[in-house]
Amino acid sequence: MLNDTIAAISTPLGEGGIAVIRVSGDEAVPLVDRVFRSKTKLSDAATHTVHYGFIVEPASAEKVEEVLVTLMKAPRSFTMEDVVEVSCHGGIVSVKKVLDLLLLQGIRLAEPGEFTKRAFLNGRIDLTQAEAVIDLIRAKSDRAFKVALKQVEGNLSKQIKHLRHVLVELMAHVEVNIDYPEHDVEEMTNAFIKSKCDTVMHEIDRLLVTAEQGKILREGIETAIVGRPNVGKSSLLNELAQENRAIVTDIPGTTRDVIEEFVNIGGIPLKLLDTAGIRETSDIVEQIGVERSKTALAEADLILLVLNSNEELQLDEIAMMKQLADRQTIVILNKTDLSRRIDVEVVRNYFPEERIVELSLIENKGIENLEKAIAGIFFEGKLESSDLTYVSNVRHISLLKQAKRSLSDALDANEQYVPIDMIQIDIRAAWEQLGEIIGDSVGESLIDQIFTQFCLGK
Repeated sequence: MLNDTIAAISTPLGEGGIAVIRVSGDEAVPLVDRVFRSKTKLSDAATHTVHYGFIVEPASAEKVEEVLVTLMKAPRSFTMEDVVEVSCHGGIVSVKKVLDLLLLQGIRLAEPGEFTKRAFLNGRIDLTQAEAVIDLIRAKSDRAFKVALKQVEGNLSKQIKHLRHVLVELMAHVEVNIDYPEHDVEEMTNAFIKSKCDTVMHEIDRLLVTAEQGKILREGIETAIVGRPNVGKSSLLNELAQENRAIVTDIPGTTRDVIEEFVNIGGIPLKLLDTAGIRETSDIVEQIGVERSKTALAEADLILLVLNSNEELQLDEIAMMKQLADRQTIVILNKTDLSRRIDVEVVRNYFPEERIVELSLIENKGIENLEKAIAGIFFEGKLESSDLTYVSNVRHISLLKQAKRSLSDALDANEQYVPIDMIQIDIRAAWEQLGEIIGDSVGESLIDQIFTQFCLGK
């Protein structure tokens, strides 16, 4: 299948200014030439040139679409194969006509992520860079985009390759001592093993420190907005989302289901869940909404507990504060534009001052304090910006932890003067685990699993 010439639509389906169909493979140029008419044949054109012309039906010479065709010859393309990109008018009918005509020439429809997979298999990018492509597409904030872009550029790959190089040097030293034991000075070898393993473990620890932040930037913080009916939960969602996603009325119980919305607060992506007001109710539909709210509350990474500062605390609100005191919770005292009737001291009994935010959605005051409170919980008050080499992928984090454990086992064995050929086993295991991150030692099934997550045409 790797020798096939493949094609897919690389732009979103639907109406638009243009749509792009990408073709890649050894036969991309002659097969597209069959249906493309221009002043110059693509097979005679120079690489990295754009050509105006028409897609035509070969048998009848009937014009199907007016296009611009971009030619990129191997190896100077994304897949390192000959690539032809056909830009036609955006629209379902026009794109389908062009793609169908290309497929009739013997071109195969690409599988999801197959272009990026070919870039990986042909050696243009490693596995971390390939996985970062999908993170780049799915980025929900500027910071998440920058993190993904750094990985696409190979920042993480370079660090992993450096650590593997250190371990290769260590394994070579051990191998020499295994082959020529008469020249081995045991104390020097043990000290060398300890020094190299400590160095690699320190670098792994440094990468793992950013793992939680990186995972948050990649996936977002699942955030449940909870509170009694009519305290301003839906208004808060609408304010953060900058659109009217939830119905806002003075009637309690308007929200009857969990409404999801991704928002970006100070560079932090939040998956907001606006829940139905938690209260006792005889309304069957609202009861279902309340149960869903409780489920969202249990699964959330962050809870925004909204209280009305213009009302006295209710017993169910105090009970909820007791329940959430040990969770990652920020208390929002809403409606501060009105006279204060809430007893803030009771709130302070359950939550520290930095977790209590005063807000007036009517006057648009306090959102920046909410941003600081969130950053204080998940990023120790700030987002790192000087070093954007975050480890955000769960697979990478798991393999780094495995490699660290293998090196820790090697150090333990080294301290107990276990024969170095036995220590070598743990060192090699760490080297292979780091190799799995960048794809140097990874099974075909895992590669297929990773690339099936991509969209068609990427």
